Amino acid sequence: MPVFTLSNKISFPPAHLAIKEGLLAVGGDLSTERLLLAYRSGIFPWYSSGDPILWWSPDPRLVLYPDELNISKSLRKVIKKKNFRITFDKAFESVIQACAEAKRSYGEGTWITGEMKDAYCDLYRKGYAHSVEAWQGGTLAGGLYGISIGRAFFGESMFSRVSNASKVAFVTLVETLNRLRFKLIDCQVRTDHLIRFGAREIPRKSFLEQLEKAIDRPPTGVCPF
Repeated sequence: MPVFTLSNKISFPPAHLAIKEGLLAVGGDLSTERLLLAYRSGIFPWYSSGDPILWWSPDPRLVLYPDELNISKSLRKVIKKKNFRITFDKAFESVIQACAEAKRSYGEGTWITGEMKDAYCDLYRKGYAHSVEAWQGGTLAGGLYGISIGRAFFGESMFSRVSNASKVAFVTLVETLNRLRFKLIDCQVRTDHLIRFGAREIPRKSFLEQLEKAIDRPPTGVCPF
């Protein structure tokens, strides 16, 4: 199966044509229009600084259904202590910068390039990208960000400067999305961290079918975003 090269036209090949590793296409841009089409189509960008833009649609796909959230006993105890104040969309640029600077277990560097930060900050200003912040006093202790379309939330990255900060932010997000009757949270690819929260891998075909139904249905209730 070939990897497609994108033109200036805002379009993508069907997600199911991605190669075995999940890579679908190369090139294009990070305009709001293209990014929103990508997410709606089950595709996301992921590449390193100095490389061309790479677009992915892995099979299987890691998904967390909000009503299947698993919270460990130890984390429940942390949450009950209320050591963190959780907010939504109060410090998006600080959150994405912290995610870019966070050390990862899989190696040096970051996939959150300057170009990516600019694009997602633009999505935030237009109401599509959102952040969840965990504060201790006036200090940002952890958080995460992602994209919201209809009743689907697409998680992108998280960080912690204080133990458990991002976990508490994540739990707050998932519980909020469950109250708003979101259908799924796209976690992209498998990580043991998210598996422990109740995420599971599903076939890409099933993901695309569920995504199509979720993105065209507005949330129910008052959304904090």
